[in-house]
Amino acid sequence: MDSPPRMTRASASWGVAAFVAGWLLPGLGHALLRRWTRAAVFFVCIVLLAAAGVWLRGAVFGAHPADPFEWLGFLADLGTGVLYPAARSLGIAPDVSRAAGDYGTRFFAAAGALNLLCAFDAYSIGTGRKK
Repeated sequence: MDSPPRMTRASASWGVAAFVAGWLLPGLGHALLRRWTRAAVFFVCIVLLAAAGVWLRGAVFGAHPADPFEWLGFLADLGTGVLYPAARSLGIAPDVSRAAGDYGTRFFAAAGALNLLCAFDAYSIGTGRKK
């Protein structure tokens, strides 16, 4: 049975750099690791998912949530990296009175969760745990 690859200081630092870059801008972590196709696919999918959430006038949770579920929504929204302050700066009033606004809230949160998963994938590639 093969043992897992050893983590060297260089590979650990590449993993952390890829994670942070991938979290800040979707796909950037994979681009730093020269995984161009993954970087492009992740960027397009996450940006389109977040844009659909904003276009449907979904709620983008603020930094001072009132209850635990809003706190989870805030953490998911924060997972979009630079897309979060961009969406907040638009100042679009959420419309969750209709189903479209509720879907928009879920789309934006899903974009954040997906971006975090992609950032962890970049970390795994950067540390040599995954090819």
